[in-house]
Amino acid sequence: MKPLTLAICTAALLASLGPGTSHAAGSGTGQPRNIILLIGDGMGEQQLAIARNYLRGARGRLLMDTLPVRSAAQVLTIEDRGAGQPMYVADSANTATSMATGAVTSRGRIATSAGSDEDLPTIVELAAAAGYRTGLVSTASVTDATPAAFAAHISERLCENPDNVERVVQATPYKDIELGGCPADAMRNGGPGAISEQLAQSGLHVLLGGGRKHFTVASETGPGSVLELAVDKGFTSVSTRQQLLASQPGARLLGIFASGHLPVRLQGEGGRIAELPKPSLLNRLHPYLGDVSLPPTMVCEPNPAFAGTPSLQEMTGIALRHLSADNDRGFFLMVESASIDKQAHRRNPCGSIGEVAQLDEALGSALAFARQHPHTLVLVTADHTHAAQLIPYVSLYDRVPVPIYTPGYLARIETPEGGYMAVNYATTSFSREEHTGAAVPVLANAEGKGRLPGFIAQPDLFRIMAAYLELPAARD
Repeated sequence: MKPLTLAICTAALLASLGPGTSHAAGSGTGQPRNIILLIGDGMGEQQLAIARNYLRGARGRLLMDTLPVRSAAQVLTIEDRGAGQPMYVADSANTATSMATGAVTSRGRIATSAGSDEDLPTIVELAAAAGYRTGLVSTASVTDATPAAFAAHISERLCENPDNVERVVQATPYKDIELGGCPADAMRNGGPGAISEQLAQSGLHVLLGGGRKHFTVASETGPGSVLELAVDKGFTSVSTRQQLLASQPGARLLGIFASGHLPVRLQGEGGRIAELPKPSLLNRLHPYLGDVSLPPTMVCEPNPAFAGTPSLQEMTGIALRHLSADNDRGFFLMVESASIDKQAHRRNPCGSIGEVAQLDEALGSALAFARQHPHTLVLVTADHTHAAQLIPYVSLYDRVPVPIYTPGYLARIETPEGGYMAVNYATTSFSREEHTGAAVPVLANAEGKGRLPGFIAQPDLFRIMAAYLELPAARD
C-alpha cells in the first residue's frame, strides 16, 4: 500500500474546487446538501421479488418500489495481476470500493487499486475534507467489506483487526484454512494498520453496527484496545440499544452491538434453511425412474437472537439525528443491510427476507428526513447479485411422467397470502453459496431526477454523488 498517494491525491482534488468553495452549500442555495446511500448487500432483483412476495404479497409493493427514479448498474471487477482482465462476478469489497471511489479494482481489496496497491480517495474522505459530516451504519461488523471500503484502505478485506493483519485463518466445516494476510499494511511495517484501527482513527462522525471482537483486541499503537484508541480519538462508545436510543447529538458516536455481525430478524421455521431434495434409490440409478422427496414447506418466524438488537431503522434514525444536528453544511451517510447477502450464502431465504424488510424500513426513515430537508439525495442500490432464485413451486414440466426437481438446495416457503414460493440455491457444491454477476438496481428519490441515467457502470455512482456534493470526482 502507498498511503502518501491518498494524501497527495486528496489534497490535489480538494484544491481543484477552487477558492471559497470548500464550505459553500450546494448549487449556491445556502442550504445543506445531504446524501443517504442505502446498500442491500447481495440484493438483486431475485432477492427483491422473493422478499416482496413474502412481505407484501404478489400484488404488493415495497417502499423502494415507489421511488420515482429507477436505473441499473453494471458491476465491474478486474483481476489483481497481469493485464487486469475483466472478472464477471464480484465480491463486496471491490464493489463497495467502486461506489466509494469510482475505481474498478479486484476482489478482496478495500479502497486500494488492483496490482499497484495504491490508496484510492473515498467519498467519505473527500466529503469530510470539504466540511461535510460522514457516517456509516451496517448490520454487519463495521469492519466488514462494505463499510470498510468507505473509510479504510487495505489490500485484503479479512485483515479486520491487529491480530490478523499478519495471518488470516478462516474456519470451514472441514478444517481451518490459512488465507495469508496483509503484513505490509501493519503499522509496525509502515502501513495504516488493520481495518478496525483505521476506523478508530478516522474522522467519521457516526459509526454503527457489529464487530466488537475486532475492537477488543490490543491496538498496535498500544497499550490499550482498539476500542480504547477510538475513545481516545474522540468517539463516544455505546454498546446497547438503550444506550443508542438515549444518545444525544454533539459527540462523535461509535456503536458496536454484537461480537460479530448483528443477528438477523427472521429465520426459517425451527431454524431450517434450504435442503437438498432426496431422490429414491431407483432415481439414483436412472433419472427417469423412482421418485424424489422435496423438502417440507415452512414459514418464516422471528429469530430469538434478534431480541434487544437495534434495528437498522433505529440506527439510521439515530445517525440522521447526529449528522444533521447544528449542521449547516450537510452530510454523507451510508446505510447497509448486510445479511441479505450473508443469509444467501447460508441458503437461508427467510434470513434474507427479513433483512430486505430492514432496509425498506430504513429507507422510510431516510425519505421522511428528505421530505423535511430539501437537497437530500436518497439512493438505494446493491453491491452485487446473489444465488437465490425464485423457481416454480410446481414445475412447468409437471405433466411429464418422470421425476423433475432442482439440482440445487431448495426451500419451499408458505407465504402469508396463502401461496407457496420455491427458492433455489445452486451456484456451488461448497458449504456456502456464491455471488452472481447480473446488473444491480439503482433507485432514487425525486432529487435523483436528471442526475441518474437509466443505465450506468457501478463506479459512476461515485461521480454522481461527488457531483451532488460538489466534490471533485477522483476519476473522469
